[in-house]
Amino acid sequence: MNMAKSNVNVKIDAVVKEQASRLLDRMGIDQTTAIDMFYRQIIVERRLPFQPTVVQTYGEQVLDLIRRKKIPNIILPGDENGNAFIDKKKHPDLYDWAVNG
Repeated sequence: MNMAKSNVNVKIDAVVKEQASRLLDRMGIDQTTAIDMFYRQIIVERRLPFQPTVVQTYGEQVLDLIRRKKIPNIILPGDENGNAFIDKKKHPDLYDWAVNG
């Protein structure tokens, strides 16, 4: 059965293309076959064959780490420049983290 073929033209970051191409070569799959497989899987699953996720910002990553470590949310006094004052006796762990990282 002779199936009609169609071209797909996309612009992709050169580094991404090169890295993917090298991995596909190691798998014995050319780029055309990989893209065809991707499209066919979309059809079979009727969705993307993976779950896209939002990459956290640095600030979100820090807040997530704080939540997982169960560090208490403390309101610290500060000056007009936004500098916080940590009482070493009241919050020794926080003080140690602020000073030593």
